[in-house]
Amino acid sequence: MRSNYFILFLFVLLNFGGYAQLTIRNNAYVYASDVVVFVNDQVNIQESTALFYLRDEAQLLQGTGTVGNSGTGLLSVCQWGTVNEYAYNYWCSPVGNTLANSVGNRPFRPNNNIYEVMSAPITSAPASFTSGYDGTSSPLVISNYWIWKFDPGTAYSEWDYVGDSGDVATAYGFTMKGTNGSGNNQMYDFRGKPNSGTISTSVLAEQLTLVGNPYPSALDARDFIWDTDNQNAITGYLYYWEQAPGATSHFLSDYVGGYASYTISSDGLVDSFTPAAFTTYLSNGIPTNFPAGSGNKIAKRYIPIGQGFMVEGKTGSTGVAYFKNAHRDFVKESDGNSFFFRNQESDTNLTNSTPISYDENGLTIVPGDYQRFRINVDFNDTHTRQLLMNFHESASSGFDYGLEAKSPEFLSSDAHWTWNNDPYCIQAYNFDQDLHIPLIVKSNSQQLIRFRIFDVQNFDEVQPIYLHDMLTDSYVNLREQNLELMINAENYNDRFEITFTQEALSMDEPISNSIVVFHNQTTSEIIIKNPNYLTLQQVSLYDITGKEILNDVDLSQNQEYHYSTKDLSSGAYIVHLVQDTEHIVSKKIIVGH
Repeated sequence: MRSNYFILFLFVLLNFGGYAQLTIRNNAYVYASDVVVFVNDQVNIQESTALFYLRDEAQLLQGTGTVGNSGTGLLSVCQWGTVNEYAYNYWCSPVGNTLANSVGNRPFRPNNNIYEVMSAPITSAPASFTSGYDGTSSPLVISNYWIWKFDPGTAYSEWDYVGDSGDVATAYGFTMKGTNGSGNNQMYDFRGKPNSGTISTSVLAEQLTLVGNPYPSALDARDFIWDTDNQNAITGYLYYWEQAPGATSHFLSDYVGGYASYTISSDGLVDSFTPAAFTTYLSNGIPTNFPAGSGNKIAKRYIPIGQGFMVEGKTGSTGVAYFKNAHRDFVKESDGNSFFFRNQESDTNLTNSTPISYDENGLTIVPGDYQRFRINVDFNDTHTRQLLMNFHESASSGFDYGLEAKSPEFLSSDAHWTWNNDPYCIQAYNFDQDLHIPLIVKSNSQQLIRFRIFDVQNFDEVQPIYLHDMLTDSYVNLREQNLELMINAENYNDRFEITFTQEALSMDEPISNSIVVFHNQTTSEIIIKNPNYLTLQQVSLYDITGKEILNDVDLSQNQEYHYSTKDLSSGAYIVHLVQDTEHIVSKKIIVGH
């Protein structure tokens, strides 16, 4: 009867604004289901036999003046991991150890704070740990070999081993692999002293730190990013780790993964997210930067219980980023606006519980005073780099906190926006039809690339968005068609740009503005793309001595022409194109075998 009375008493207090202070004593417990429990001051779960259960997405919020909780009793809250025994989730514990009774937060210790749910809804037992590589789902056995934290830095050496008996300070993140038999869906019961109050984390300028949501409630990314203290400490974008699904090996050289990027505007109405571009890793943990696919998980405004992520220290950083009770909110994962970093297709229950609206694909619908588009740059159908462009009157020509994000890595074949010589995956401008926005492309081999635009919002239907190829001086309106072209192994730092007006074509050389010539090393042939079906009278090929190798006349109007180079030596050649006596152009190619 005591437990039933506590449940009823809890709901009565919630209806009248919550607790001023909550104390649970002896063998009593509080059980909260699908509600928010608000305590203005301290939560004291006094004895080790006292328990506070948050179930069915119930969450605990506390007042801004709270300095910490007390007691050796346990708050219990569950979260699901989303990977198998070969892959990592990034975590942050909502509770600390209860090895001593003190006011304030205590470090997380895996063998003190992670439990296995034995019989729903409340019966759990401490999880077991193994020094072996593989964990199991039932019974829950966690491999302590893969539990690590990350000090501020950029190098693999900044990863520090935690194991099952090491400590992770409050609000710092840690890695943990999933379990065999869970189907990428392992439940963990975090039990311990609930974290509360203002929590500081050290950050270093231009270096990464693994942190996370330290509370038994959702964390508002807008409030965290735009907190005045944090604006002076971090760059304002968050990185979420994603590993390719179906991992089957623990060898570092077999890892495939990368970081997705997230930020949000100061008004909280526009969040900006781009998925991870995957790479592989060397045996020492250093990324190869060799492309290996693309991610499909998404992040949103409200960071769920247990979620870890990377932050970057700002240049001239104050050195400390803060998590505060004022950043906390009651937002359930089932609402669709907060969920543990997971697949986009899992987001099937969107609601209007936040000011941000999302479309059927989980992409933000921006307000009318914003404009945006995304470009997917596909490399040889092996991986995609997605780039997001925001437009708002508040955006400047410099870095715009909350509207831009630096690329978390730059792969050997990749694309990015640029500012101050740094690569960006999310950028912002004040829209102007005369803008010329550089789009940098790097290729590690001769390959086919494709530019695709989507998620075009709040542009006039007749407003073109051109990809300008400055090498050929050709314009393609990406709103009307994709652009595919073959590129060589090269850094194209000044070849491509986005424009919104097309400069008048030269009447003297229309052929040079519309025809693309390149050598396909894989098929050993010269390819001439003629998308406008211009009439060509002659195609000639010359070596560097001026010797004529090929002369083709009176060509039919084709979209493409192919000429074999299998019998040619490697080297430079000149392709001579004649439309008429006034329109002649020569293009240099490199033949390699």
